[in-house]
Amino acid sequence: METLTRLEATIAERRKADPKSSYVAQLSHRGTPVMARKLGEEAVEACVAALSGSREELVGEAADVMFHLMVLLADKGVSLEEVMAELDRREGVSGLDEKASRST
Repeated sequence: METLTRLEATIAERRKADPKSSYVAQLSHRGTPVMARKLGEEAVEACVAALSGSREELVGEAADVMFHLMVLLADKGVSLEEVMAELDRREGVSGLDEKASRST
């Protein structure tokens, strides 16, 4: 968890940087649709790695997914703390029951 907290702080800092010197700043400058599309691309790459890649490929792609998700969350003003609170809320609840509660 400490790693994600540090990453969240780094992303917040780099969002303010010059896009010429920071990948996060580049993504932020290009806007939410680009960030969302990049997250989707990384998620697909993680799925491909899970199906046909090595364990190391999957680990790398999973890290990319988490990084790009956190960039998008920062863009939308959603904190890691909020996401963790939602996971805590769901803890101990059947996934089937939780999903059913959202579809009504």
